Amino acid sequence: MSLISQRVELARNGANDKVICRMASGWAVMGDVQFLPGYCLLLPDPVVASLNDLDTQARATYLLDMARIGDAVLQATGALRMNYEILGNSEPELHCHIFPRYASEPEQKRKMPAWFYDWKTAVAYAEDTHGDLRKKIAQLLATPSGNA
Repeated sequence: MSLISQRVELARNGANDKVICRMASGWAVMGDVQFLPGYCLLLPDPVVASLNDLDTQARATYLLDMARIGDAVLQATGALRMNYEILGNSEPELHCHIFPRYASEPEQKRKMPAWFYDWKTAVAYAEDTHGDLRKKIAQLLATPSGNA
């Protein structure tokens, strides 16, 4: 079973400690590492290979959920902007990386994709350190306002 499928299965079973909330298109989850505090992913449920495998309505729902997560992270963190990346090269199932970008980042990294950070030495997600932010994002996503 692929990593994305495993994470979705854990979320369905209440066993994924990084779950922010269930969304219409899937699961909002915190990233395994938090070199950019608030880094999240949107995992589709059901899992599909790519955005192109969704029908028009499912695509719209997924992309709207992606933007809603970005709105919530932006509000929760005070980040400068949000970056959204759907790649699928290493993990060939649909998932979107949602990266807050900060004015406090070193200038050379702020202008580059987040992949230029050292992921191997990055701070791992830990509920005692990042749980309050996860809960704040969840609260913002539960708010029926237009932005988050």
